[in-house]
Amino acid sequence: MDVNLVLSFALAILISSSPAAVGVDATEELKEAVLTLDAGNFSEVVAKHPFIVVEFYAPWCGHCKQLAPEYEKAASVLRKNEPPVVLAKVDAYDERNKELKDKYGVYSYPTIKIMKNGGSDVRSYGGPREADGIVEYLKRQVGPASLKLESAEEAAHSVGDKGVILVGVFPEFDGTEYENFMAVAEKMRADYDFFHTSDASILPRGDQSVKGPIVRLFKPFDELFVDSEDFGKDALEKFIKVSGFPMVVTYDADPTNHKFLERYYSTPSAKAMLFVSFGDDRIESFKSQIHEAARKFSANNISFLIGDVADADRVFQYFGLRESDVPLLFMIASTGKYLNPTIDPDQIIPWLKQYIVEAYSTLLVLHAHSFLTHYGNLTPYVKSEPIPKANDQPVKVVVADNIDDIVFNSGKNVLLEFYAPWCGHCRKFAPILEEIAVSLQDDQDIVIAKMDGTANDIPTDFTVEGYPTIYFYSSSGNLLSYDGSRTAEEIISFINENRGPKAGAATAVDEKTQIDAVEEEDTDDLYTAYNRDY
Repeated sequence: MDVNLVLSFALAILISSSPAAVGVDATEELKEAVLTLDAGNFSEVVAKHPFIVVEFYAPWCGHCKQLAPEYEKAASVLRKNEPPVVLAKVDAYDERNKELKDKYGVYSYPTIKIMKNGGSDVRSYGGPREADGIVEYLKRQVGPASLKLESAEEAAHSVGDKGVILVGVFPEFDGTEYENFMAVAEKMRADYDFFHTSDASILPRGDQSVKGPIVRLFKPFDELFVDSEDFGKDALEKFIKVSGFPMVVTYDADPTNHKFLERYYSTPSAKAMLFVSFGDDRIESFKSQIHEAARKFSANNISFLIGDVADADRVFQYFGLRESDVPLLFMIASTGKYLNPTIDPDQIIPWLKQYIVEAYSTLLVLHAHSFLTHYGNLTPYVKSEPIPKANDQPVKVVVADNIDDIVFNSGKNVLLEFYAPWCGHCRKFAPILEEIAVSLQDDQDIVIAKMDGTANDIPTDFTVEGYPTIYFYSSSGNLLSYDGSRTAEEIISFINENRGPKAGAATAVDEKTQIDAVEEEDTDDLYTAYNRDY
């Protein structure tokens, strides 16, 4: 499993909140509210502000366009805050700002960073994406890291039933335990809300007679609250991260789940994702079974998620899943992807047991460019566009289901472009690729092809980190990436320099050797059957 790809996916799919009104008429000020930064002024502007929020966006990004008016409204309110909170934006898709994009780890859009102390302290924004929510969240970020609770009413309002809340109970607001708690609160405040009190009796759950020092973590899932008396900074951070993460992450429209989703997809583990309609009359059975599965199998390095299909359109589009297969259980692991469609609640645990036995009993050593084939009773899932019924244009269309036939098993020299439909550089390159294909169409040993990298799973021996990405697979089995100039003349020259021998030019092979090779292949196990000898 490509962890970077999954992280990119996690960041990209976070659900934007719907627009909401801000309690100030900001229409006259919107155009001036958000600062526009670029490589030329970024360092200078950030250095001037002890607290600044920067959105990294792309002009074509739909989520960025949806966020823009909310971000502007919030900026017009927050700049009047005491102290003022400055909101800014950077076009991360502009090549001139590439260094900024790389420096701040911008993998998807929009990415929002909170920068403090002149940019020396950078944290990810973990709040809502509608104006009122942005304002409330950022006001908390510039105030004290932990707020004091003095009444049961304050505690009930602050704890509520949304998100993970930390409350420190201290007999006195001093000493090592209190200082460490406040230090951790400052460090982790972007993702969690912190409070402190000297009276545990005002807290809505847990032992109300404790005097402390103790930390009580409240959460709207699993066991609802957990206590810890270990105030070492590292131990406290670990307690928050472990106890504050749900056994089963929920994928729905609730923005409080966004940080859980980001962590879920960025964690290097197998992913078990159950997608079902939350309106299904069996939903409680599904929830019960997936939680039971998490208790049974989390030790097998599997992370669990349950998602409402009504809010999962981007997930389904990304992975090529179909709503007609819901309820479905979808697995992503280092051994491949697996799909169990139209599953019943009582089938979840047996299927996962089968997955664990079959997927982990043998480590399949497969050559990188081969997709996993049927393994035991589990059929790996591959996202693919349909194979074209007619593929007679100069530039051939490759999809996941025919890449072996056109590229690896054709015995020809194949130039393959991975592209994205939205990519401007790809659109610019399209007529050049067509020119190359037309120029070489009389050479039966050469194929010029293209593959939509957003609609098909890409075999793992291709490293595609951007579009267009160009590879050449020679008839003699050499796979090369092309990083040269994107001109027809240069690419044709590259093909001719690296192509394998023309058909019929190879030295004849002894017939007995050929027969022996076939017989050996027929008796090989999975390790050999899917390895190609370069």
